[in-house]
Amino acid sequence: MSEGLLGGIEAGGTKFVLTVGESPTRVHAAHTIPTREPSQTLAEAREWFEGQGNLSAIGIASFGPVELDPASPKWGHILKTPKPHWSDCDLAGYFQQAFSVPVGFETDVNGAALAEYHLGAGRGASSLTYVTVGTGIGGGTIVDGRLVHGAGHPELGHIYPRRVPGDDEFPGFCPFHGDCLEGLACGPAIHTRWGSTLSELPEDHEAHELVAGYLAQMCHSIYASMATEIIVLGGGVIKTPGLLDRIVNRAEELGAGYFPRRQNHKILPPALGDRAGLTGTLLLAEAALRGEQS
Repeated sequence: MSEGLLGGIEAGGTKFVLTVGESPTRVHAAHTIPTREPSQTLAEAREWFEGQGNLSAIGIASFGPVELDPASPKWGHILKTPKPHWSDCDLAGYFQQAFSVPVGFETDVNGAALAEYHLGAGRGASSLTYVTVGTGIGGGTIVDGRLVHGAGHPELGHIYPRRVPGDDEFPGFCPFHGDCLEGLACGPAIHTRWGSTLSELPEDHEAHELVAGYLAQMCHSIYASMATEIIVLGGGVIKTPGLLDRIVNRAEELGAGYFPRRQNHKILPPALGDRAGLTGTLLLAEAALRGEQS
């Protein structure tokens, strides 16, 4: 490996988490800055990296939507996003120009998926889907070591679940689709509907079963459409006590005994915990240094 440290950026709508290390498992330092408007945020990140020593490559895992096609002139850009001022931000290009090093670029959930597949809950599996349920809902899938890309990147948060009978008054939170999965089960949707986080509501509150049911539908859809072995559920909402067990049980019910290899399907928490995304950024940096696409 070339001299210099690997740099990583987990770019979120609320905060940027920065790191440097010799490898994804040998981290030297990490630092968090708030996500302000682009020029201020990127300049602050650049200043921190400049104080850490020489960099050999940078990996970025960003909130989206983003452009991942390396042949596109918009590669490395954040596309049309509800986050004010960030639409069309050339995130990868800024750091590529600032440090003259290779840059790896992916969605935030794809970065976490890479980390869990190679170093976490997915070790030994042929396929894994990582889903984060927090401010939004997003997912990334890896099959045989390669992230699934297509015309864009998967948007699991924007599939339409089947509404539970009688649960039709809440129109949904998503500004684009209303009652898509994100519109029904992300953190802001829960707070908008019930005035609280899920973990703050009583255990017998209807919200727990409703949210678990909608997320279980997503897991069932992942099994049915991609036959993923491991589904890793992360994000703040999933930390609600008892929620993961509710999702697992409901997904089993939805399967109705149809999947003959059900024992190979597992729904798990992130083995790397909150470190999954940041670890993924350093894996992206390593891949960029080798001249590889994720």
